[in-house]
Amino acid sequence: MPVSLDTIPLERIDGAAATLGDYAGKVLLIVNVASKCGLTPQYEGLEALYARYREQGLEVLGFPANDFKGQEPGSNEEIQAFCRGNFGVDFPMFSKISVLGEDKHPLYAALVEAHPDKVWAEGSGFRDKLSKAGLLGDDAEEVSWNFEKFLVDREGRVVGRFAPDVAPESPVLVEALEAALD
Repeated sequence: MPVSLDTIPLERIDGAAATLGDYAGKVLLIVNVASKCGLTPQYEGLEALYARYREQGLEVLGFPANDFKGQEPGSNEEIQAFCRGNFGVDFPMFSKISVLGEDKHPLYAALVEAHPDKVWAEGSGFRDKLSKAGLLGDDAEEVSWNFEKFLVDREGRVVGRFAPDVAPESPVLVEALEAALD
């Protein structure tokens, strides 16, 4: 039986204890983020989504992870300062975790198990670039890179998963998000 997402212990970026249960009844967009990645400008799009849909019940949740080429080397304090200072991030951020391997956080283990398939951006070539560089793991179900997105509906079900190259403003993501908010 799958683990209930809302009971998995989490830690906010300021060190406070949390769970997804704190966001009961909300639609969640859970994203593994990094400060030194070519996709880092997605913070701007994520913040725009949060501002646009927050009143309708959206929570964007950022989980810094240093699993891909050391692209999130900073401390929680440094990450928070970077996100606020460079992108005006106001959505909730959590303490740095691992989204891969033996030390994968239980939240990411549960998310991947609940929704093993992801949608890739059409025609971006990002998946091929990762593959050719030897950076796409053998397990297609695993998180592929920074800024992979999981969409969780108001009942706590993982209803969508979007590869890192699916931008926050991408129609496929926005449509799924709006459907979950209805």
